[in-house]
Amino acid sequence: MKFAAAVLRSYKSRFAVEEVCLDAGPADGEVLVRIAGCGMCRTDLAVRRSAGRSPLPAVLGHEGAGVVVEAGGPDTGLSIGDHVVLSFDSCGRCRNCLGAAPAYCDSFAPLNLFGGREENAARFTDAAGGALAPRWFGQSSFAEYAVVAARNAVRVDPDLPVELLGPLGCGFLTGAGAVLNSFGVGPGDTVAVFGAGAVGLAAVLAATAAGAVTVAVDRQPERLALAERFGAIPLHAASADLPSRIRRPTGGGAQYALDTTGSARLINDALRALRPTGHLGLVARLHTALALEPGTLDRGRRISHICEGDAVPGLLIPRLTGLWRAGRFPFDQLIRTYPLADINEAERDCEAGRVVKPVLVPEGPGR
Repeated sequence: MKFAAAVLRSYKSRFAVEEVCLDAGPADGEVLVRIAGCGMCRTDLAVRRSAGRSPLPAVLGHEGAGVVVEAGGPDTGLSIGDHVVLSFDSCGRCRNCLGAAPAYCDSFAPLNLFGGREENAARFTDAAGGALAPRWFGQSSFAEYAVVAARNAVRVDPDLPVELLGPLGCGFLTGAGAVLNSFGVGPGDTVAVFGAGAVGLAAVLAATAAGAVTVAVDRQPERLALAERFGAIPLHAASADLPSRIRRPTGGGAQYALDTTGSARLINDALRALRPTGHLGLVARLHTALALEPGTLDRGRRISHICEGDAVPGLLIPRLTGLWRAGRFPFDQLIRTYPLADINEAERDCEAGRVVKPVLVPEGPGR
């Protein structure tokens, strides 16, 4: 099978939309999905800074959504024509997977980042027969088609705009899941979100939907305006005495804070803005040692890392689409679509902050 995909051949090159080949159909437990849209996540772009740990050339993309066109074996639980959102891969067998914590799968890194599943790993080639890296995050969905484990494909209502749903599988899942799962936010709780990008704004949407008092911190006025539109109190990241400015509208301090920036200064500000027993969650990957200032972890305050919003995708994604139907989680307002052929423009706009969440839409036959 041949189809178009965006291939990254080196860490410094542009994406090139090329013809790629799938040597065989889906194996047992897999499905072939025609991609309707795929979000661009900063994790995709971070491959350029991965110091060679992510194998290239590769087809990236891990926020895909589309329609099942072929099922491998009788036990996938999916049928041809099903609309699905694709999320991260996990083994399904380790202690954490069995404990409903697939984001902490023992094999998360090798399955999603550094080589994919050993079985059927070498089925993808370019038009000249050259090998492409195994599936990125179990998907490689910057493409017209993707072969995925049925385990990480979540069936959704066909009445939903499937071309826009892909970011619910990672970026929006992470921000919303941190609020709804990791923190368990409810009416009257107080939340401070640091960084109003895709993950942070999804957290703002979820906190507002949960009935929380929410503060959003960012340095870009346009992002702060978006956060305010979605119900948050906006504060500029460079504000003098930021922790005090957060404590005032939250009645003495936020119970929960989410940092999406990885900034040591803002992480310390977030801890100082917490009330006693408050919880700070980190979702950004830290690249240097994190120095915590004296007193920031006093009085029961705690800090933890949150991966993929502590989500079971098959549970959280339907919850988020239900909130969207009810007008309480308008994630579509964060999206701008681009043809797959314009992937390099989408990357430039994403890096420059001109768009919150780019979604790439293939334009192949039958669409």
